[in-house]
Amino acid sequence: MKAWTALRAVPSWAYPALLGVLLLALPFLGAGYGLTRQVELTLIMALIVSGLNLSLGYAGQLAIGQVAMYAAGAYTAAILSKAGTTDLLVHLVAAGLAALVVGILTGIPGLRLGSWSLAMTSFFLVLLVPDVVTILEEHTGGAHGLSGIPAATLFGYQLAPEDFYFCVVAVAILWFAAFRNIVASRHGIAFQVLKQSPVLASSVGMSIFRTKLAGYAIGAIPAGLAGALFANLDLFVSLDAFTFHVATGALAASILGGSVSVYGALIGAGVVEYGTSQSTSFQEYSLVFFGLFLLIGGVLMSGGLAGAARKLVARLDRAAGVTRGDAAEAPTRLGRIAGGTLEVTGVTKAFGGNQALAGAALRAEPGRVTALIGPNGSGKTTLLNLVCGYYRRDAGTITLDGKEIGTAATHRIARLGVARTFQTPLIPPGITVRDVVASGRYAADPASFGGAILRSRRFRRVQRRDRDRAAEALALVGLTHLADTEAVTLPLGMRRLLEVARALVAEPKVLLLDEVASGLDEAEVETLAALIRRIRDAGCTVILVEHNFGLVLSLADEIVVLARGSVLASGTPAEIEADPRVRDEYLGVNDEDDAVPAGKEEGV
Repeated sequence: MKAWTALRAVPSWAYPALLGVLLLALPFLGAGYGLTRQVELTLIMALIVSGLNLSLGYAGQLAIGQVAMYAAGAYTAAILSKAGTTDLLVHLVAAGLAALVVGILTGIPGLRLGSWSLAMTSFFLVLLVPDVVTILEEHTGGAHGLSGIPAATLFGYQLAPEDFYFCVVAVAILWFAAFRNIVASRHGIAFQVLKQSPVLASSVGMSIFRTKLAGYAIGAIPAGLAGALFANLDLFVSLDAFTFHVATGALAASILGGSVSVYGALIGAGVVEYGTSQSTSFQEYSLVFFGLFLLIGGVLMSGGLAGAARKLVARLDRAAGVTRGDAAEAPTRLGRIAGGTLEVTGVTKAFGGNQALAGAALRAEPGRVTALIGPNGSGKTTLLNLVCGYYRRDAGTITLDGKEIGTAATHRIARLGVARTFQTPLIPPGITVRDVVASGRYAADPASFGGAILRSRRFRRVQRRDRDRAAEALALVGLTHLADTEAVTLPLGMRRLLEVARALVAEPKVLLLDEVASGLDEAEVETLAALIRRIRDAGCTVILVEHNFGLVLSLADEIVVLARGSVLASGTPAEIEADPRVRDEYLGVNDEDDAVPAGKEEGV
């Protein structure tokens, strides 16, 4: 286990860097043309698969259009070369841009329509490639292909086959470094949050459409780069390289290698390309093999080969007592929060024939806890969803600091300072406790994709703030020691506290807590109550939806009681506790039933 501990002490990026150096050194180690060509084809396939991993594995967008972007990149490079522009760098830039344009133009309608529309759009996009090539036959060569492509050059120097091999490896290294930087940044976490739940993504200020489009469009770029490299590899481009069969192979490689993985794309592409080149039986029955890869990677081995490797590493870490990262204690201070006044007036909402809310109203002010209680089905969560923008009210107004927010998009309401927790905690799998909390700051401190890839000074500054604020929030809820633990493995009580930390990290004006004490034991409820008091005392506006009446009475400054979608009563805890209508409707206690009948005391 000492050897394993020593291996784990090496930075994780060192291993892929070592692989890159080894690939660059292959020609100097006596590798022949057959091996170097196999590496080139594998890396080209890996570029396509990596784009699929980004859009499907991380961002959760089911689409197989990478082959169309691959074709766009290949024909763009080939046409430029035939026109006299043979510089490989120009080809790569032009092919990447062409693939990006195809991704944006096809992604917009597919994502706007929602549901399975993007999957269907990308499916038909692959089928349209032959028609588009035939229509542009004068430039593309049509069904006969485009031959006679001049050899690539780089800054005026004509590239020999060995030189071109180095270029392929270098492009792959640079892209996978960029891919890794995206995935390991706040944008990668945002993609995983979106994949888990669009509702959760919008609640932390993410634009669902823009985030989905970013994942899909950026995933198109490596396919375009692969196309440019492919066109310059054999100096011939034909439709045979862009069939639905190739799209199926890329999908199989993604699932087998591990779609939620950066380097799983290399593993899956290596298996598919090696099988294709080494076995005629594999080529003849490739669809059967692809189906087996999908079954093995997607069902029998959840997470693919990369997922299996992560589980093995985790097991060895536990056996060797290896801990990841650090969990340094952060100060448990809670700075001043500038709360806002939230006012709901005469709000109604119906779902078909069911009147969920009928003239509901409340006013929540900074530095106060406003509790919203009522029996199941009284409209409490519906009211919170209207405040957050998940539903649109039928009538009435919702304002924050006097500004109407009832018609704003959910992510814009979140950016205005409304944060919330959920009845069932929404925690994305595969990310740490620290990253779950940091995701709450995604919209609070924007940083570009370019900055994430290049690790710019601004990006590093934002990343430090994310980690610092996350550490402070974790200290507040007592989860600092679990910062590097996978969040979904936490018990329910800790996941609820984790949601509070995620909501707090953006310093919201209004904090909506939806049954946050549900499932907590007595000690956890006490911890939660103390935390809510600190949040209130810091100046935040807190709205608490809760069935634990004792907790409500101990925390609330104002209580609003809903019954059948309308406000039954409102007032201080003492007033609400003494109200006979509340006791009857909410607590199920009828004061008349509790009264002692006349004459009983005398035994009559």
